[in-house]
Amino acid sequence: MTLDTLLPKTQELSFWSWRDWRIHYVRAGSTGPNILLVHGFGASTDHWRKNIEVLSQHYRVWAIDLLGFGRSQKPKIIYSSDLWRDQLRDFCTEVIQAPVFIAGNSVGGYASLCFGVDCPDLTQGVVLLNCAGPFSEDPNTKRPAWQQTLNDLTQGFLKLPFAIEIISFILFQQTRNRKKIREILLKVYKDPTAVTDRLVEEIYRPAFDEGALDVFSAVFKTPQGRKLDELLSALQRPLLLLWGEADPWMTPTKARRFLDYCPQATLEWVDAGHCPQDERPEVVNAALDRWIQQVILG
Repeated sequence: MTLDTLLPKTQELSFWSWRDWRIHYVRAGSTGPNILLVHGFGASTDHWRKNIEVLSQHYRVWAIDLLGFGRSQKPKIIYSSDLWRDQLRDFCTEVIQAPVFIAGNSVGGYASLCFGVDCPDLTQGVVLLNCAGPFSEDPNTKRPAWQQTLNDLTQGFLKLPFAIEIISFILFQQTRNRKKIREILLKVYKDPTAVTDRLVEEIYRPAFDEGALDVFSAVFKTPQGRKLDELLSALQRPLLLLWGEADPWMTPTKARRFLDYCPQATLEWVDAGHCPQDERPEVVNAALDRWIQQVILG
């Protein structure tokens, strides 16, 4: 399967030089407000292919591959939410040259939230789809003894020389196995028919890029970012939560916690798993359009 067959014909594939690294992005549409789409871990702009076509009828749509993923360069560096926030900020400043409605899935949602909080002048609104990231732990909540013991053993192993590299290599091999990729996707998608050969290929292909293993390993060394409650409390822009309610990772319980710290946010459930934009694009596209119009009209 070639790049041409993966990319819809109405989308422009482009590259942008950022800090001397090659960044891939896609753009579509020529009128309306700007929407910036940000993928999750291990994914790419391809994961938004079912959304870009429809949204570009009324919006200027941009989708970007975060540094280390998709068709963007994969340097051996320390990756962090601050790095990706800076990438999104500079992309808006240098390429889009206008404020955006930013929408992110999973880890891309966390990066989008950081962007929305730290770059309010470039943000018209934030949309989080099954957003990853930690909440502050309740200091009064004590871990069960078995969990604490397991954590202590794990942390001890990770301090051994090359432990992170060993774990990373073992896990990375799963991304170079189409069967394993499909098995993982079937666990986080509610509708098994949405796990297509094309979807598997979109995740499989970047795993063979130069530097892909280094990126995977670097994720284990990524400094922990700010807590979600801190970010949500600081957010000054409208927030939409589009949540796949069958997600085994980012559960509905976690989604409701977002409202504890940002009660003015809008929460809409989607009959999907971890990636609702891909599994139920018709629902997500309609919800995005409806909410953006509401924000614009005030």
